[in-house]
Order: sequence, then C-alpha cells, then structure tokens
Amino acid sequence: MDSHPPDKPVEAGWHFAAKADEVEDDVPSLVKVGDRQIALCRLGEDFYAIDNICTHEYACFTDGFIEGEEVECPLHQARFHIPTGKAMGAPATEDLRTYDVRREGEAVYVRVDDEEGGPG
Repeated sequence: MDSHPPDKPVEAGWHFAAKADEVEDDVPSLVKVGDRQIALCRLGEDFYAIDNICTHEYACFTDGFIEGEEVECPLHQARFHIPTGKAMGAPATEDLRTYDVRREGEAVYVRVDDEEGGPG
C-alpha cells in the first residue's frame, strides 16, 4: 500500500496511503510514513488513521481487530475510539495520536508533518 498514483502530486505533509478498495472494512491496514507506523481504518465509507502502536505496551493494532468504532489491542485488550484516538478501556489510559485523512477519488491520503514522519 505504498505506491502513489502517478498522475497526482502530493501536497506537503500529505502522503498517499492506499487505494480505497484495498482497505478492508473493519480491518486495520498498515501504512508506513518514514519510520512511523500508522493503522489506516475503514469504517463504512469513512477512513481514519491512528498510530499503529498501543500506548499501553508495544503491540500493533494491525494485529488486533475493530468492533464498531473501536480498535482492540491484541496484547491486553485495551480499546481505543478510532475517530478520536481516545482510550476507552483498561489497561490503556493514554490516548492514541490521530492523523488527518482525505480521499480523492480512489486515493486515500494521510497527513503527517515531515518532522513526525522521521525517526521517532
């Protein structure tokens, strides 16, 4: 999911994430921007992007699952509200970082400032 549509330049801060039809509904998809891992989530026709790593312990949401508007960590079952990143259930207490997402036709873009996409 890292190829960019050849006919569309990307604005500063916006990164091509995926073609809309490549993102399954209710299944987090991994997107990498620099060293940052992002979980791209599709809820119906809406797309959201959150940090892929749980704030409680190191586990990837792309190994977890989505139920309703929440993603569950596969390690200790911490839950987070996908649209806002809010921690919804123990053991997590720290919210997730969310990213702006836009769709242009079949292309889905995620906004990550250049300094956010570097090592970190």
